Amino acid sequence: MSSETLILIGGAFNIGFLVFHVLFYRLFNWDQDLKSLTLINRQVMQILNLSLTFAFAIFAYISIFHAREMLASSLGQSLLLLISVFWWLRAAEQVVFFGLTKPLSIVFFVIFVCGGFLYAIPWYSTIGT
Repeated sequence: MSSETLILIGGAFNIGFLVFHVLFYRLFNWDQDLKSLTLINRQVMQILNLSLTFAFAIFAYISIFHAREMLASSLGQSLLLLISVFWWLRAAEQVVFFGLTKPLSIVFFVIFVCGGFLYAIPWYSTIGT
């Protein structure tokens, strides 16, 4: 599979997480559950989720519309590495905050690790070019 194809798949991967995060309010009953938090914590939770959703939009846009440039420029190569590190850090956070004792947590851990490889493999292919 070509590096460009992996980046395009990465774009779709990020769109999936964008949609997932948009649905947090409904999936996790945030209308009710967030009421138990203080106002400032409720606001921070929502702002962080919206900011993360926008980051996924940025990752997806760059991946889908600028895959070639990501491979051909030093800035693009830096983005490939940084996006892969983002997903691997998210995998590590899965272990720290959720553990790996429940099947769903393991599934998410594997998904996040794979997300990192969608960008690390293309980045690695650019070394020495």
